[in-house]
Amino acid sequence: MDNKFKYKRLDKNNAAVLLVDHQTGLINLVQDYTPNEFKNNVLALADIAKYFSLPTVLTTSFEDGPNGPLVPELKEILPNANYIPRPGQINAWDNDDFVKAVKATGKKQLILAGVVTDVCVAFPALSALEEGYDVFVVVDASGTINKDMRDAALMRISLAGAQMMSWFSVASELHRDWRNDIEGLGNLLSNHLPNYRNLIYSYQARNRSK
Repeated sequence: MDNKFKYKRLDKNNAAVLLVDHQTGLINLVQDYTPNEFKNNVLALADIAKYFSLPTVLTTSFEDGPNGPLVPELKEILPNANYIPRPGQINAWDNDDFVKAVKATGKKQLILAGVVTDVCVAFPALSALEEGYDVFVVVDASGTINKDMRDAALMRISLAGAQMMSWFSVASELHRDWRNDIEGLGNLLSNHLPNYRNLIYSYQARNRSK
């Protein structure tokens, strides 16, 4: 029996990060994660983009309206990211400047997260898949009004061919091998996972005792 499955793993040399509509107003709609949990996940993904030097596109929709401005920490973490404020297009892929910025990265793997999952993530994910990109949706850095809406959106996207991932799995798959940088990846993970910091402390203490 032929196995036609092909494992498309993330490649740090061929991946870009798209953070869509993480805006101060829209984030109030997120109910499938607690506020602190969700913010931690989003900032963890931003730190991953910075750590691996991944080209990143930040975009917002209708900032002057109730959606509000981009969460300020994202610009602080990623000051060199391409920033596209859309005047009103709900699907980021309908904005020419956004699409040009994505294509300018030269990458074929798109790591995507946004608010809300069933609109601001689903619509550009489906559009990018249609254009031949490999799309990896970071589910825990994306949020929406309730879990039913999230589940329906992720099913729709996955059936179209996108892969669902967590920020932790994104970091791990990009890194591939602990020997590449034990302290760097360990610090990134422990900064966003308190339990992982305990693991790192244990590791460091054991090494000091040798």
